[in-house]
Amino acid sequence: MEIREIQTFLLAARLESFSKAARELGYSQAAVTIQIGNLEKELDARLFDRIGRKTVLTHTGQIFYGHALTISRELSAAKSDIARKSELTGSLSVGAIDSVCTSIFPELIEAYHRSYPGVTIRIVPDSPAILLDELARNSLDLVYLLDQRVYDPKFKKVIEEPEEMIFVTAASHPAAKRESLTLDEVISWPFILTEKNASYRFALDQFLVATGRSLKPFLESRNTEFIVRLLKSGSAISFLPRFTVQQEIAAGNLVGLSVSDYHLRAWRQVLYHKDKWMSREMTAFIQLAQTVGQA
Repeated sequence: MEIREIQTFLLAARLESFSKAARELGYSQAAVTIQIGNLEKELDARLFDRIGRKTVLTHTGQIFYGHALTISRELSAAKSDIARKSELTGSLSVGAIDSVCTSIFPELIEAYHRSYPGVTIRIVPDSPAILLDELARNSLDLVYLLDQRVYDPKFKKVIEEPEEMIFVTAASHPAAKRESLTLDEVISWPFILTEKNASYRFALDQFLVATGRSLKPFLESRNTEFIVRLLKSGSAISFLPRFTVQQEIAAGNLVGLSVSDYHLRAWRQVLYHKDKWMSREMTAFIQLAQTVGQA
């Protein structure tokens, strides 16, 4: 016996018509007839009589009507009680790469905590490969990546947005005065880069090797915020996701360089394990993540 069959029964009894009940529910009349038939079969009793154009309850149908009303009211009360319990008090473990931690998470985590102060949040920064391994072992609830598209049947993807990777430097740097540059020109200047396990750094390195080029940064750092601070001094160029430097570019402190012969796009993705039960804490985080960090 299904709840929808009980709800269909109640409506058909009130309207005294299968066809009117079907129209109100958005079903075909045949679907209503099947649902009522399923109830009658399970109860081993006839619930309706057709008298002229009216469909009226039998004596057994009247008895069942009272029980069906009780079931419907109890279900509504249960839904209401659950909906009223809006405060979340569980825990949430989220893994993310450093550029997401420094650029998107401050606003996202602040908004989440403001809405759900009872939730304990654990943030784990690491490389995509390690984070996905942790997700596979159920050590994390969610993972927030910037990487090439992840295609793995173990994971469900709830966000997938393209992000532009750019060469960036201070507005005072000589390269910032140029309308367009070649890759060879760009890599001739001193560089600060993220560590090699960052997916976009790896993609750049692979391209340079494949085309017989090399780039040796004078500094590597996992901390994107630290790199941005150093870039503003005007002594170097870096290669970063646009969203990590968008505010500094808008403020006129940094400039995204136009490089004619190299472009890379990565994907901002939020994933969870397909066998993971989706908690209310996870659902709330995903809903916020779909708005915070969007271009």
